[in-house]
Amino acid sequence: MFRPLFVFIGTRYTRAKRRNHFVSFISLTSMIGLALGVVVMIVVLSVMNGFDHEMRTRVLGMVPHATIEAGEPINDWQALAAKIKQTPQVEAIAPFTQMQGLLTNNGKVQKILLNAIDPVQERKVSIIDNFMQQGKLDDLAPGEFGVVLGDKAANKLGVVLGDKVTFVAPEVTVTPGGMFPRMKRFTVVGIFHVGAGELDGYLGITNLSDLALMKRWKPDQVQGVRLKFQNLFDAPRVSWEIAQRLGEHNYYARDWTRTHGNLYQAIGMEKSMIGLLLLLIVAVAAFNIISTLVMVVNDKKGDIAILRTLGSTPGQIMAIFMVQGTVIGVVGTLIGAVIGIFAALNVSAAIALLEKAIGHKFLNADVYFIDYLPSQLMAQDVLMVCGAALILSFLATLYPAWRAARTQPAEALRYE
Repeated sequence: MFRPLFVFIGTRYTRAKRRNHFVSFISLTSMIGLALGVVVMIVVLSVMNGFDHEMRTRVLGMVPHATIEAGEPINDWQALAAKIKQTPQVEAIAPFTQMQGLLTNNGKVQKILLNAIDPVQERKVSIIDNFMQQGKLDDLAPGEFGVVLGDKAANKLGVVLGDKVTFVAPEVTVTPGGMFPRMKRFTVVGIFHVGAGELDGYLGITNLSDLALMKRWKPDQVQGVRLKFQNLFDAPRVSWEIAQRLGEHNYYARDWTRTHGNLYQAIGMEKSMIGLLLLLIVAVAAFNIISTLVMVVNDKKGDIAILRTLGSTPGQIMAIFMVQGTVIGVVGTLIGAVIGIFAALNVSAAIALLEKAIGHKFLNADVYFIDYLPSQLMAQDVLMVCGAALILSFLATLYPAWRAARTQPAEALRYE
């Protein structure tokens, strides 16, 4: 197969055993350094993608994309939902009522946010069913005063299915005998595990009519409706428009950016900054090719002079060393990409095994919003990393190749 002269010589220089073994060693370390930089960049970006994905699908699948609430209890939420449903971006609607308080059991106390739902409607806007470890949402029957707790809250209270817990509301009842806190006994009918400390430790789910009685409302009255959007990034703008359309003084909107927006933005910013810092590692590895090629040029001055006397142009000499440096960059990048893809696909399982082996959790759900290391490999990230590594590798060849092209045959052969 025909190959241009500069490609033939450049690839031959890459394969050949050089007299200067130090140059060969530097060339090998440049290739390995570039491969390691690509591996690290692919793995870290995949982990950041995993955090982003888990935030959107797991955490934001449990909390409302947006809510429409009123200053007073809503009597006919179905009519309100029918008006909101006319908005194309809204995918599903479900009623809810919330109440903060304390859960107690045998002297143990846990703060809790009771979220009252209709189990049938809730499935349209929440993925809670995917995380039920024990029991099911359908056990939240009206009038039974059942509650579904996160596993962290259940463990702290020391309760299992069928146990009783006491809910203490942040209100008091005034009687002739004095003021007494409002309390109600609930039965644990389910336990869920999302993997997010905020949800597993502080969220409780009960039936709408039961919490309405706690608030001294009518059984069919609710606090508001929860909206699920086809695109969660539409929630801030569209929910505000819906509230405006329904009546500015009667309804108001809240969306996920107020509760979890800072965390989501922090993940995005960290991905960008970490990606930039890791790109510098790839750049350092790529520009090691400069030192490699400079030493190769010094080692091959005699060969360059002979090629020039045989009629090779400075452009052909320059192309020879550009090919050699590019081959180093391509091989290092491909090796790094293969290892990086394999590592990104298995990093979650590897970290889980390591945590199990040493008995220590690297991600604590009390500190982070999930308690495991996620990873999501994205093709565009792999292409971006490989593209950046190849471009930097190519740029690193320009200066040494230019120096080689300037070699004067008479000067190079003077002492040969």
